[in-house]
Amino acid sequence: MDQVPIVGLDLAKRVFQVHGATADGGIAIRKKLSRGQVLAFFADLPPCVVAMEACATAHYWAREIGALGHNVRLVPPAYVKPFVKRQKNDAADAEAIAEAASRPTMRFVEPKSPQQQARAMVFRTRDLFVRQRTQTINALRAHLAEHGLIAPQGMSNLTNIRRLIDEAAAEVEPLVVETAHTYLEQIDDLSSRILKLEATLKQEAARTDASLRMMTMPGVGPITAMAIEAFAPSLSVLKRSRDFAAWLGLVPRQHSTGGKQILGRTSKMGQRDIRRLLIIGAMSVIRWATRKGTTPRPSRLTSIAESSLARLGMRPHIQPAQKFVVSCYVM
Repeated sequence: MDQVPIVGLDLAKRVFQVHGATADGGIAIRKKLSRGQVLAFFADLPPCVVAMEACATAHYWAREIGALGHNVRLVPPAYVKPFVKRQKNDAADAEAIAEAASRPTMRFVEPKSPQQQARAMVFRTRDLFVRQRTQTINALRAHLAEHGLIAPQGMSNLTNIRRLIDEAAAEVEPLVVETAHTYLEQIDDLSSRILKLEATLKQEAARTDASLRMMTMPGVGPITAMAIEAFAPSLSVLKRSRDFAAWLGLVPRQHSTGGKQILGRTSKMGQRDIRRLLIIGAMSVIRWATRKGTTPRPSRLTSIAESSLARLGMRPHIQPAQKFVVSCYVM
């Protein structure tokens, strides 16, 4: 046990697989553990590197095992897959995790704190309720269309849908009206829950200085700020702002060879929620600037925005205010 510098742990709900490797890559430990045996096993193990895939429950186990004095490393699953040998099983996965984590150039995921995961839970729950509300509205519109009632799209037209149902109460079956009101009650319940979660996000965003600073940017509100706080790694691990853009997947995908640079579309390999919110926020500011106008910004930002717009395939005759907004999110 004293000669086990690295241990690969394949996570599961009940049965965990452990693979301990020696300094020369040999097998020192290979065993299965139940959920209740995991912490007891690592408590008796001398301090070493414990590697896991950055998957479900990984951050919880990283905190618990790290508290026992071990150096925990979370490896992205995509980086573990090339090290899996022919047969796919728990033992092979644990061995591949240990092999991947032992590479000196491997990239790791920073374990999240309980506060970050709590905020992520609130954000994910709100996002789920918003999707369920949209699904319910679309289902209601589809059912009404089967009875000749064409309802407008969008949450903003919910009042018109209610009026359409009330006006057609004498023309359609009473069961249709009764069921439609059931849909409306479900939509109202989801809307109230979404408002409560948004209020919670606003309260949490007001508690941290980082969120308050982010909300001073155009197009960044409490939901976007909390998403960055919950899902993004510590910005201290990034050397420059472009590294954050690369982490988000907002840089071109490369397929270069022979010294020739070949750049494609944006990679979209980063955190989807943050990327989506930043794009929505930027486009909302652009639309506002188009209608209301704003003060022109320095020419340096304009030139940066022009080159960025050219890569994005947007109109070259876009207004200076819009160029500034795009440059804020590309830089």
